[in-house]
Amino acid sequence: MPTNSSGTNLDSFAGPKGKRSEEVYNSSPMDGLWRVAEKTSRSNRAVEEQFATDSSTKNRGQQMAGFNKVVHSYEDAMAGLQDGMTVIAGGFGLCGIPEGLIAQIKKMKTKDLTVVSNNCGVDGFGLGILLEDRQIKKMVASYVGENALFEKQLLSGELEVELTPQGTLAEKMRAGGAGIPAFFTATGYGTPVAEGKETREINGRHYVLEPAITGDFAIVRAWKADRYGNLVFRHTSMNFNPMAATAGKITVAEVEEIVEPGELEPSQIHTPGIYVQRVIKGNFEKRIERRMVRQG
Repeated sequence: MPTNSSGTNLDSFAGPKGKRSEEVYNSSPMDGLWRVAEKTSRSNRAVEEQFATDSSTKNRGQQMAGFNKVVHSYEDAMAGLQDGMTVIAGGFGLCGIPEGLIAQIKKMKTKDLTVVSNNCGVDGFGLGILLEDRQIKKMVASYVGENALFEKQLLSGELEVELTPQGTLAEKMRAGGAGIPAFFTATGYGTPVAEGKETREINGRHYVLEPAITGDFAIVRAWKADRYGNLVFRHTSMNFNPMAATAGKITVAEVEEIVEPGELEPSQIHTPGIYVQRVIKGNFEKRIERRMVRQG
C-alpha cells in the first residue's frame, strides 16, 4: 500500500476504488475531472519551465517556484512575450495603468501585437509609446481618447482598430476569464458594431452575440499584492484591471506594495492569486491626463 512520509494512504486520493488516475480514465465517471486536473498541472509546469528557459540567469526560474509569484526585474516579468501575441492591458485612461510593464514591452521591441485595453494612452505615455515604433498591429478599445498618433494611424489605415462599447469590452474580458466563449448583449444592435455578428431576438428584444476575449499576456496595475499573487485594487484602477487579470494565459501584476501572505484581509482581495503568474513592485509616475483647476 503506497504511503507518503506521514503514512497517509495515497490510494485514497487516487480515484474510485483506490485506482490510480491513469487506470480510471476509461472506467470512471470522474474521467473528465481527472483529465482537467492533470492538464492544469501540466500547463502550470509548462509556464514555469518556459520562464526558466527564457531567463538568462540560473536562479530566475526558481523565483516562480511554488506559490511565490514575485519577480525582481521587468525582464523577468515580461519573459516569453513574442511578436504577434495578444496583450490585455488594464487601466482607465492613465489611471491604474501598468506603466513599467508597458515601458518594458517598448524596450523589447516586440511587434505585430494585438492590444486590448479601454484606450491607448496618450502621446508619449502609457500604451501610446507602443504606437511610436508601430509595435501594435491591432487595437481593441472603446475610444480613441487624447491620443493624436492613435487617431492618425487609425485614419491612415496603418493601425487596425476594433472599437467596442465600453461595457461590452469589460464583459468580453470577464467572460474570457470565466471560460464563457460568447454572450448576448443588446448594446450595439442595429449599428456598425453588430455587422457580421450573429443576432437573436429574445423576449421581444434584439441582441448581438459578442465573443469573449483572452490574451497571451494580461498586464495589470494593483495597489497591493502578497507573494502569492492575491491582488487589491484601489479607486479608479478597479476599472478593467480585475477583469483583465483573469483573461490572460500569463497575468503580470505591477503593484505599489508587496506584503506577506496573511496581511491582506481575505474579504478585501479583488483578484485571487490563482489568476496571477508574476508580481513585480513598480515605481509609478501617476501622470494626470488633463489637469483641471479652478480659475482664480
